[in-house]
Amino acid sequence: MEIKVLGTGCANCKALYATVEKVVNELGIQAEIIKEEDLMKIMEYNVMTLPALVINDKVVAKGRINAGEVKELIASNQ
Repeated sequence: MEIKVLGTGCANCKALYATVEKVVNELGIQAEIIKEEDLMKIMEYNVMTLPALVINDKVVAKGRINAGEVKELIASNQ
């Protein structure tokens, strides 16, 4: 599983990355977590709201996301 956190390095983007790491550890799954800060690469996903969460190259959430939502999204997209 590949999980990307799209964001330019703002506080919300960093918080989402930390939340994703925590959830992956809690669920005990194998996942490559990538923090994508390159604006050109972010634009390839056609998202206008950051941070965004991408699981296996599919945008699953945009904007502020809480830990419960992250856990649900990761579990349902394994």
